[in-house]
Amino acid sequence: MIRLLNLIRNEHMKIYRRLRTWILGGLLIVIVVLAALFSHSGYSTNDDNWKIRAAESIEHNQKELENPDVPAKFKQKMREDIALQQYMLDHNYPPTDSTLWGGTLSAAGLIIMVTLFTVIIAGDMVAGEFTWGTIKLLLIRPASRAKILLSKYLTTLLFAATLLIVMFITSLIMNGFLYGFQSLNLPHLTVNAAGQVREGSMLVYVFATYGLKLIELIMIVTMAFMISTVFRSSSLAIGLSIFIMFAGQIITLLLMRYSWGKYFLFANTDLTPYLEGQPLAEGMTLGFSITVLLFYFLLFIVLSWEIFRRRDVAA
Repeated sequence: MIRLLNLIRNEHMKIYRRLRTWILGGLLIVIVVLAALFSHSGYSTNDDNWKIRAAESIEHNQKELENPDVPAKFKQKMREDIALQQYMLDHNYPPTDSTLWGGTLSAAGLIIMVTLFTVIIAGDMVAGEFTWGTIKLLLIRPASRAKILLSKYLTTLLFAATLLIVMFITSLIMNGFLYGFQSLNLPHLTVNAAGQVREGSMLVYVFATYGLKLIELIMIVTMAFMISTVFRSSSLAIGLSIFIMFAGQIITLLLMRYSWGKYFLFANTDLTPYLEGQPLAEGMTLGFSITVLLFYFLLFIVLSWEIFRRRDVAA
């Protein structure tokens, strides 16, 4: 264990003594700040505006409920919206979008930047040793290949976690200054099947959103790490990883027209739709997506280990 910790510390030193790492971290903070400012630019400081819009929305939906041409599915959604809007008016709960929590939740969409920056690091973790010719020096250490590979993988995940924490804290503080910290105790509202509004912890909901996004991050980073063990060129490994990362979503849209498309990796990486009960395709469940992701995760790990173990790294 001590030897593994020393290897992880050594890998961290390699990452954080590079200027590239600090540039990526600074760039992430700048992106989060600019995104918060851009989102806040259309925000009105008039606290009564949301109440007027909520009342108008309730009146509009009530009229639409009397329309016989509106499908039952949409009427059910309107009833839920009416119950939610009325509850917000009765308890003076402003919309989440106009609070610091709305900005923090919106920032979850920027986790793709965390993923991108981590992919750059992951693509260089193993392939970079060949590029710089340091793989022989690494193997001189009295540590097995398994520990060397594990230390690199864990370091990559720790780096991703660090970026994610930096992004979350930056977003929370920035949106707090923009919208005010008075909404910290704002609850997360949901409507059950009986049409009753339930209050839940907003912090738990935010953590759940970020947690599900973290699963997506881990899967893509693990794939990039596996690619890094395949190629000796760090540039090729990083480039290919980034290409697959962005092309995966496009391929998903093309494959979802087929029933077997739901087994594709990128059709299951984003688990946040399950929070709202809206899976990507009919028949997909949270358990199904987790099972698919677990299969791909084990596949990437096994391939990484077998390729690294069998390769003549001293060549």
